[in-house]
Amino acid sequence: MIEEIRYKLSQKRSIAPLVTFRVAFGLLMFFASIRFWYKGWIDTLFIEPDFFFKYPGFHWVEALPETGLKTVFLFMIICSLAIALGYRYRAALIGFILSFSYFELLDASNYLNHHYLVVLFAFLLLFIPANRAFSLDLFFRRVEARDEVPYAYIFILCLQIAIVYSFAGIAKINSDWLLRAMPLQIWLKEQSALPLIGSLLALPATAFVFSWFAMIYDCTIAWFLFMKKTRTWAFITVIIFHSLTALFFNIGIFPAIMILSNLIFFSPETHLKWYRKFKVFFRSDLHRRKSRVSMQYILAVYFILQIAIPLRSHFYPHSVFYSEEAYRFSWRVMLLEKAGIARFTIEDKESGKWMEVNNRRYLTEFQEKQMAIQPDFIHQFAQFLADEYSRKGVEPIVRVDAHVTVNARTSEQLVDPAVNLISVENSIKPKPWILPERQE
Repeated sequence: MIEEIRYKLSQKRSIAPLVTFRVAFGLLMFFASIRFWYKGWIDTLFIEPDFFFKYPGFHWVEALPETGLKTVFLFMIICSLAIALGYRYRAALIGFILSFSYFELLDASNYLNHHYLVVLFAFLLLFIPANRAFSLDLFFRRVEARDEVPYAYIFILCLQIAIVYSFAGIAKINSDWLLRAMPLQIWLKEQSALPLIGSLLALPATAFVFSWFAMIYDCTIAWFLFMKKTRTWAFITVIIFHSLTALFFNIGIFPAIMILSNLIFFSPETHLKWYRKFKVFFRSDLHRRKSRVSMQYILAVYFILQIAIPLRSHFYPHSVFYSEEAYRFSWRVMLLEKAGIARFTIEDKESGKWMEVNNRRYLTEFQEKQMAIQPDFIHQFAQFLADEYSRKGVEPIVRVDAHVTVNARTSEQLVDPAVNLISVENSIKPKPWILPERQE
């Protein structure tokens, strides 16, 4: 069976689908980055904050001065355009990955699933010769033309998309989503002012229909896209589904990413028809090369991790929605409406005097909201406060009274209020200072 799979993946196909993916990805990142700058989000997210939350192992990533930040962002925009044009393709990809990842690593409170997906797509493109046709690299003869490539190059992008959809669907098989229609009941009611359909969206039954359809859609859509007989109809549902999510919910460029990336599932012949309509042709030169063994091993490890990382939540004692341990990088898309409040107190060990902290003195409104519902952020902020008050001559004990509500449930205390947060560990291991969830 393994040999049969390897044989199928080695079969030659037109490079056209990869060119489509490269151009669509690069242009989408180009315009999305310009939009990000135009909206003023560089200032809001990276210049105005005085404190940044970090991913484990990346505390060393620091914000540059304003000029430096905007220079790096401009470099990222240039790299994304270069990817679309196929100009110095791999250098542009490396530059884009480094600059985009830099902004993502600056503050973990800005984490979004589709930002993670952008990095993964760019990483996979590093292994794919998508600049061997319809590119400036080919025009300037920096690379040799390739009319065909092994199907494996197309398949790895399809597989990545299938992983995203499948895990997003599996994550929706839970009581909140299917039996309570949460959090869609909350979000759809917020759209009740829309003309014509607003009153329909406010009905509880609508939320249940949407919830069940979204679960079935996510669990099955990739496999319908793989099959030639159902591919066209499946892509039509992709357009409708993601267009509706873009209309009803504020989820950034995720719908556009999924619609455009799903074009990779169409047959190479279909892509070639599109290009011929615009009088774009590919050179007929054919260079048959075997994939490097090292590349095969790297991609094998990559996809093993892509399957393992979303499953890591099973090693934690708490509900992933409650504690958010292992929540990131696991494709839990649109499953959570969570709010919280965190009141920190600083006690001086010597005098016994204590005071309550004004969080907004150090955090933006957005950061405070994210911190109050995520225990690892609560711990990071506690460490920051300890350092701040130590410099004032206080030997601090930092405690927090944190409460969260998950998907409209009654508020619960999230962290043990008796624990001195600077004396406990914050790592990828289960956190014993998180209190058990009372409401299942």
